[in-house]
Amino acid sequence: MFGPTDRSAIERRPSGELESTILAALWAAGTPLTPGQVQAAIETDLARTTVTTILSRLYEKGSVTRSRSGRGFAYTPTEDAAGLTARRMHSELRKEQDRSTVLARFVSQLTDEDERLLRDLLDGDAR
Repeated sequence: MFGPTDRSAIERRPSGELESTILAALWAAGTPLTPGQVQAAIETDLARTTVTTILSRLYEKGSVTRSRSGRGFAYTPTEDAAGLTARRMHSELRKEQDRSTVLARFVSQLTDEDERLLRDLLDGDAR
């Protein structure tokens, strides 16, 4: 049998996973959602207060905007999945002092196809 702390440790998910799940629900909806609507969309047993907390964190990070909806807020993503990934990549790069080494290692780990795509983008041949 699990005690209360054992069970919560097993059921606890990283906040990044929750943020991704909530953002996916917002992208799929294509319209602003309240925390209760997000909770229903992700079909989970998460408490609405937890969903609200994650949405508030996403708002503070600039990943969503919010507008008044009754006594609370409805949330809308500020960018699509690709834009969010790009912003996260920039954020990680800004944390490093030796950006040249980070970029060199990133590029060295690209597949041939991704390397060609990056070259095309840098040369201005983006599709």
